[in-house]
Amino acid sequence: MRRIFQVTACAVLCLAGAAASAASKGIDRTTLPIEPAKFNGKISETFEDSKQDYPQPITPPDGAPNVVVVLIDDFGFGHPGTFGGPVPTPSLDNLANQGLRYNTFHTTAICSPTRAALLTGRNHHQVAFGTISELSTGYPGYHSVWPKETASIAEILKGNGYSTAAFGKWHNTPDWETSPVGPFDHWPTGLGFEYFYGFQGGETSQWEPQLFRNTTPVEPEKKPEEGYHLTEDLVDDAIVWMNQQQSIAPDKPFFVYFATGATHAPLHAPEEWINKFDGQFDQGWDKVREETLARQKQLGVVPENTLLTPRPKEISAWDSLSDDAKTLYARHQEAFAGFAAHTDYHVGRLLAAIEAMPDSDNTLVIYIAGDNGPSAEGSLSGTLNNMMTQNGIPDSVEAQLPKMDEIGGPLHENHFPVGWAWAGSAPFQWMKRVPSHFGGTRNGMVISWPEKIKDKGGLRSQFHHVIDVAPTILEAAGLPEPSKVNGAKQTPMAGTSMLYSFAEAKAPSQRTTQYFETGGHRAIYHDGWVAASFHGVPWALSGSAGFANDTWELYNIEEDFSQAVDLAKQHPDKLKKLKKIFDKEAKKYNVYPLDDRFVERASNPERPSVTRGKTHFEYVQGVKRIPEGSAPPAYARSHVINVSLDSSGVDDNGVLVANGGSSAGYTLYVMDGKPVYEVNFFGKERYKVIADSILPKGKVTLTMQYTQEGEAPNGGSAKLLVNGKEVGSGRIDMVPPVRYSATETLDIGMDLGATVSTAYSHMGPFEFNGTIEKVTFDLQ
Repeated sequence: MRRIFQVTACAVLCLAGAAASAASKGIDRTTLPIEPAKFNGKISETFEDSKQDYPQPITPPDGAPNVVVVLIDDFGFGHPGTFGGPVPTPSLDNLANQGLRYNTFHTTAICSPTRAALLTGRNHHQVAFGTISELSTGYPGYHSVWPKETASIAEILKGNGYSTAAFGKWHNTPDWETSPVGPFDHWPTGLGFEYFYGFQGGETSQWEPQLFRNTTPVEPEKKPEEGYHLTEDLVDDAIVWMNQQQSIAPDKPFFVYFATGATHAPLHAPEEWINKFDGQFDQGWDKVREETLARQKQLGVVPENTLLTPRPKEISAWDSLSDDAKTLYARHQEAFAGFAAHTDYHVGRLLAAIEAMPDSDNTLVIYIAGDNGPSAEGSLSGTLNNMMTQNGIPDSVEAQLPKMDEIGGPLHENHFPVGWAWAGSAPFQWMKRVPSHFGGTRNGMVISWPEKIKDKGGLRSQFHHVIDVAPTILEAAGLPEPSKVNGAKQTPMAGTSMLYSFAEAKAPSQRTTQYFETGGHRAIYHDGWVAASFHGVPWALSGSAGFANDTWELYNIEEDFSQAVDLAKQHPDKLKKLKKIFDKEAKKYNVYPLDDRFVERASNPERPSVTRGKTHFEYVQGVKRIPEGSAPPAYARSHVINVSLDSSGVDDNGVLVANGGSSAGYTLYVMDGKPVYEVNFFGKERYKVIADSILPKGKVTLTMQYTQEGEAPNGGSAKLLVNGKEVGSGRIDMVPPVRYSATETLDIGMDLGATVSTAYSHMGPFEFNGTIEKVTFDLQ
């Protein structure tokens, strides 16, 4: 009986699909939502003489493919084995053998901007993402509020009958809108994705991530010690979603945007994956770059005459390092390689699931190996705590060595040294956050579409940019670029389709001009030439160099693949012409004003904020997952926390309030009846003030008074009081200056995610077992 029902249901769906397809022909798709067809039935006084005419579901044009976009994070051109890198990527190799490799594809050199450009087909400044959301400023190209005039490709596909889903990293919601109460207009589900499973912000722990399903906060179902890892979880969820979608509506194509948190710091990978690379980087970054270029030439992904650009003077030669530094730095790179290989394996499971689907030949997969070049945020020495270096506090070899074997595990927010970022950008200059040079913007890309691409395993070298992805998808689906979406007149896409390149390897590039800018670094590509203005090392995260003394370089990339030979002096007129083109493009696309600050922009007082001007905050038990941007800004300032609770004395246990996580933060908790206030200074120091007595039974007011002394990272002193009587005091010598984490949150009555304190990490979230009536903050 069940089988008969399934066949009947299928027949009904197929008939309905055929009717819908017929009804969709000839419709106007330039305005979304598509206007419903007029009623074409007949209405009489009774049903006997009437004729039905249902509004039919919108369907895409016949033959529209499934579309899957995979975006890896902080992955350089010289990282994956598919493009000659030292990390084997067999899953990406397999996809490339079924499709095409692109060796002249470009991103914006940094996270949020690349994603905004990818998903809209517009330049990042057009979408108000001239920088990452946490550094937004109040100008049209930089405020991070996604304009209605630049609808996402997901919104367009959904409006044309696609199912849409996003998985993984989402770094395109304004920092002040990422709390569980929204608003949600700029979340994935507000921008065209019908389903979202992933995290908000630039990075998260791969072991203990802060996740959302659609807009609801959710926690991982397993702990790290039980085998949890975010990449595996994301793949599992994406496969379930695709299988369900295809089971219920097999004739309806889907769009999946799969953006891993990997390989962004923290560089977290299972130990067995890290151990696969034991000893493989002992030769150091100079030699690895040489080996990478040799493999790239052997594979044919770079021209035979490609030069290896020299090491910047700011990066030490490997041979000049101490033995301790070499040992530590090699371990950092082993962790990264294990992370990357682990990512390739699990993304391979996603690709295998797609390949197993009945319509796999008509699935367009666009796999971009990096949203920018390798990251230099780990500083020259590498670090056990990426957030610490982003707060402007360096790490050292001496501090890291004793914990070297823990690198890659859940105890640290580790990131490799700058030298390995440089190695991962081979053969180019520089890395992430440097759009003036290809080390920041050139990323390998693979496109597979078995039904349409016949030159399997082929190479394409047309100059293209991430803004060209959305137009490519539209052309592949047979859809026009809409002129109006949800009532908003659309800004025309700046991108151009890459579909022409599928059939012709030597077809002339249809992109002749492209500007690059972020953080004051600038470049302009035009007709085979690049003018570039480098604006300082990307690991310097504070201060401004100004723009008065900037110089420009000039490269003929038709003959000089790696930007190794500066021709500015030989062709001053050409350089002058290109600089004028940059200025024209900059004015056209909202690039001005240039701004090279980093840390200073993170605390922009003009940015919208739910906390601005407030000094008093109240919370009740169970309030959780309040992002730092929406929590009381108690950084390095005197403040008082009052907790009103019902105490049962010695049996009391649990967190009363916590903000941050294992990277940094503070927590006020009770352990065996005794209150404890603890500040985690980036895992380097943990300062505790412990009460000298157990809480009395009954209604209690527990107070923590913190007094700031001097400027951060210098700290101050803290006191604990119970019902107004001091029960403990101590020094808090150092405090985080600007930020505790990228995605950890303020929680009342628990400590979700990677816990602030190691005292209860094995019991996390260490939920308070009593009753909290109220928690108040008063900032001074």
